[in-house]
Amino acid sequence: MLIVTVAAEHIMSTENQSQLKEMSLFAEFTDDELDGLLSLVEVISKSAGECVVHQDETGDCMFVLTEGSAKVIHRRDGKNFELARLEPGDFFGEIALVDSGPRSADVEAITDCKLLRIEHAALRAVAGVYPSAAFKLLIAVGRVMVQRIRRGNQKYIDSLLAAAAGKD
Repeated sequence: MLIVTVAAEHIMSTENQSQLKEMSLFAEFTDDELDGLLSLVEVISKSAGECVVHQDETGDCMFVLTEGSAKVIHRRDGKNFELARLEPGDFFGEIALVDSGPRSADVEAITDCKLLRIEHAALRAVAGVYPSAAFKLLIAVGRVMVQRIRRGNQKYIDSLLAAAAGKD
C-alpha cells in the first residue's frame, strides 16, 4: 500500500490550483483563501484497487478527488453494492467534519488517484484566518449534500410507488 502525504503547497502548482478553482467546491475561493487552505491539507496518493476509507471505521476528515476515479461500495451480508463513481472534483467523507461516527461505505480507487485530505482541525484553522473560505467550503459541501438527499428521497418515493403499484 502506497500512501504519499505531502503538504499540499509543495505539490500544488499554479496549474493545479487553477484546476481546483474549476471545481464547484473551490470555485468561489480567492487565490489567498485557496493557498491558505492548501497549506493546511494533505495530498494523498492511492494506487488502483487501494481503499481510501473503510466502511465502519471512524471518520476524522473529508477527501476531495483531484485526479483519477474511485467507487463507493457498501458491504452487507457478504454482498457489495456500488453506490457511486467518483471523478475529479467529487468529494466524500464530509459528514466526518460534523460527526466522527463510522464511515458508511468503502471508497476504493479505480485508477491511480490523488486526493486532498481535509481534517476538521484544518477547517477550523482556515476559519480563523479566512472565515469566508470556511463558509464558502461548507456552503458548497451543503449544496451537494442537499442534492444527494433529494436524489435519495426521490429513489425512496419511487420504490414506495412501485411497491404500491405492485399491490394493485
